[in-house]
Amino acid sequence: MKSIDLKDIGLTEENIQEASMYDENLHIARVSVQHKDIYKVITEDGECFAEISGKMHYDAEYASDYPAVGDWVLVDRTSDEHGHAIIHHILKRKSCFERKMAGTAKDYQVVASNIDTVFICMSLNKDFNLRRLERYLSIAWDSMATPVVVLTKADLCDDVQGRVLKAQSVAIGVDILVTSGIAEDGYLDVKRYISKGKTIAFIGSSGVGKSTLINRLMGEEILVTMGLRDDDKGRHATTFRQLLMLPEGGVVIDTPGMRELQLAAADLDRTFSDIEELAQDCRFKDCRHEEEPGCAVREAIEHGELDAKRLESFKKLQKELKYQELDSKQRENEKIMDMFGGKGAMKKARDFVKHKNKR
Repeated sequence: MKSIDLKDIGLTEENIQEASMYDENLHIARVSVQHKDIYKVITEDGECFAEISGKMHYDAEYASDYPAVGDWVLVDRTSDEHGHAIIHHILKRKSCFERKMAGTAKDYQVVASNIDTVFICMSLNKDFNLRRLERYLSIAWDSMATPVVVLTKADLCDDVQGRVLKAQSVAIGVDILVTSGIAEDGYLDVKRYISKGKTIAFIGSSGVGKSTLINRLMGEEILVTMGLRDDDKGRHATTFRQLLMLPEGGVVIDTPGMRELQLAAADLDRTFSDIEELAQDCRFKDCRHEEEPGCAVREAIEHGELDAKRLESFKKLQKELKYQELDSKQRENEKIMDMFGGKGAMKKARDFVKHKNKR
């Protein structure tokens, strides 16, 4: 069997140096598939099944403490010929795209790790949604990877340039690519970002064409693709995250569609840099961009220089991030404070809570 040069799929000198601090009998591997209790990892001898050690399972407090697709890990063997490999350690993640897990206060799910470029895929038909794009961009910038917006299914859109301009208005400083699944060269712009040692991840809603693009990059139909539904939206094809080695070097991570993407962390300053820049000229440093006099952000909206919906989205994501760090009682108090924002807010909030508790 031909051995795999792990540097071709992203292994760095930093990974090697960190690995040397552990048991010398352990081997470096990269997680390629993650199921509930079983993994696949790529070692220098190929891909094999693996499971976590009892100690790792015992020590894990959150979902993010478990291996995720893209992680570099240390295993006890490079083949599963005599049983599953055992994962003993996760090496430090250089980047991490994560989302909050539904129904939990502070736990989050690592969607993909150690990625260089995040391709945020959004189709140009009915899936096109600027508010969702802002959410994805906020998480992508926070992940420490570089986001690129990939607008798919150009053949289904009557005003491609108009929608590109709209995307540019919220994806500030981000490359925007336009692709079509039916065009033979629809993936060539994407290919420019791929090289040996680089990792790219495809993120986006179900049915936007991620699998179609990846199949083109792979040069064969590796992933199942589905046609459009009656409502012009794509069907869900990918059901689990997986890392694939590309023929010309580098790797791609495919992820299931995510229509709901709750924030675990986000870089709003970078995503909404236009609002942050305008806010520097507000009269008050703590301006809420509502009724305050001398608000440069509100003035920009009045003059047609900023979309009011963008400010609304900014505030919504700010509030969502703030609530993530609070327990249920603290969240309730914050909501009450938000209801009585402005001068005298604290006294009004206290009076409201006092009245509420008397009932």
